[in-house]
Amino acid sequence: MQFYVFDEPYLERLRSGDFRTEEHFVAYFSELIRLKLRSRLRSAQAIEDVRQETFVRVFASLRRGAIQQPERLGSFVNSICNNVLLEHYRSCSRDTSMEDGQQTEIPDTSLDVVGALEQQELEERVRAILDEMAEKDRRILKEVFLEERDKDQVCRDFGVDRNYLRVLLHRAKQSFKTLYMKRMAPRVEMRADE
Repeated sequence: MQFYVFDEPYLERLRSGDFRTEEHFVAYFSELIRLKLRSRLRSAQAIEDVRQETFVRVFASLRRGAIQQPERLGSFVNSICNNVLLEHYRSCSRDTSMEDGQQTEIPDTSLDVVGALEQQELEERVRAILDEMAEKDRRILKEVFLEERDKDQVCRDFGVDRNYLRVLLHRAKQSFKTLYMKRMAPRVEMRADE
């Protein structure tokens, strides 16, 4: 998967309902959402339901102007997906307990071995890339994206203001993207030869 950097013109095209931009957006985030949901939901239908509801809510929020910073688009989609997933769990819990008094169905993560292996492989690649990065870039990416620390606290730790934190994050993401693309290029060439 290739990482995409979102900018203001892209966000504006999404808000205005540009078909090609919406198509790209759905294709890009569908893969990420499915990857996330495979280990959390049992059925393909439930995964599809949560995925579609996530996009319905994201597009409605975009049209209301709920997101103003293009670099926050990925975390925004992720948080909407998390909310839809929690509602799905609650709905299943309510339906199950009302209908036949059984316990809530807990997702069986062993059913999707391929999805789990893909997730594990992706996590290993990300860790390996992070290990190759400069200490400052690695630390800022981990604190903001993996540990999801409060940005004001991260600013204090790094001794910068919010505006400069955005600069540091942008540079770190670009560094990560460059390393990721270098690692992925041999895989793409190998698949093309097969």
